[in-house]
Amino acid sequence: MIDLHAHSSASDGTQSPAQVVASASAAGIDVVALTDHDTTSGWDEAVAAATSTGTALVRGTEISCHAGGASVHLLSYLHDPASPALRAELDRSRGSRLRRARLMVDRIGADHPLTWDDVLEQVDGEATVGRPHLADALVAKGLARDRGHAFATILSTRSPYFVGHAAPDAVDAVRLVRAAGGVPVFAHPRAVLRGRVVPDAVVEEMAAAGLAGLEVHHRDHDATAVRELADLAASLGLLVTGSSDYHGAGKENRLGEFTTGADALEVIESEGALEVVRP
Repeated sequence: MIDLHAHSSASDGTQSPAQVVASASAAGIDVVALTDHDTTSGWDEAVAAATSTGTALVRGTEISCHAGGASVHLLSYLHDPASPALRAELDRSRGSRLRRARLMVDRIGADHPLTWDDVLEQVDGEATVGRPHLADALVAKGLARDRGHAFATILSTRSPYFVGHAAPDAVDAVRLVRAAGGVPVFAHPRAVLRGRVVPDAVVEEMAAAGLAGLEVHHRDHDATAVRELADLAASLGLLVTGSSDYHGAGKENRLGEFTTGADALEVIESEGALEVVRP
């Protein structure tokens, strides 16, 4: 079982990197990818955990991008974390996320009893601060039932409290990942409930720039989306992957609920700058 999309407390998951690897092992996962948002800060802890469990580790990052006003999430696997251009872009994104979060808290705080300190109580160490931490703070203050309710109301993109953040163009991000020796895969490209999705023409541009695959099998895709994405991947010569998008207790997603074939992982490892960490 190969699950190539999981988050830890280094971004918006509820478990530490080591706990994610341990949970993957307990769930019978053979290979798990740690793909925290715009950061590699959890890699070292996850590597140490992987060497002592029966689960191998793919080091990755989920990069926030945009295309024509639509949000795009790009999974980068096995890239060199010291690559100057990609590292600078990730630093810029994290800084923008932090500024966005503070501004949103200021706006929310004008109408509701929420402070920046309330949010910081939900952030683990050097984690990338994002809307999930604001959601957890809202739940803790009794202003939302759970993360889903917070995102559907106060934190919605249609809410007067919402603020955008800086992110690279999706095609440029694909090039940055490839230049860093990474393997880029488009995460949940048809997750319509998250907002606007990009047209096939954008995926074609990303493929021409070096996109390696599409995350076809994901809980946010219905049967029609899966069929259309599989056909699109075949027409563009892209890999097909499947993943849980695990966040611990932060979401209902369960490790191994969708998986990736061994052949696709073999291609990813052959094209990446780093090796898969095996016990």
